[in-house]
Amino acid sequence: MKNEEKDLLPRTKMFARRIIHLYGSLSKTDAVAQVLGKQVLRSGTSVGANYREANRARSKAEFISKMGDWLKEADETLYWLELLLDEKIVPAKKLNALVSESGELVAIFITILKKARGYE
Repeated sequence: MKNEEKDLLPRTKMFARRIIHLYGSLSKTDAVAQVLGKQVLRSGTSVGANYREANRARSKAEFISKMGDWLKEADETLYWLELLLDEKIVPAKKLNALVSESGELVAIFITILKKARGYE
């Protein structure tokens, strides 16, 4: 594993922690906030777990497969964050940095997956 990829271990864990804190700050009485919050909590906390699992793959094919799961969860998290913004459940000022981080992780994961598949 390359050094920049090792740096993703703490980064994806911090991302999960930020998602946990976001969920904890959502209104407990707003049903939409809770539904969207639980979705982002599930997908956002699985990003790092899937990354760790991919790095323990026993073969290139298994790595690529696990990377697909990892990318799917990261992109899904971005979707739920965008819905939280669109529905004005969380103010943009509070969520922009997390949306940006989510987008960056998606871009990084796409690059790693392309390299693993031999597209770059």
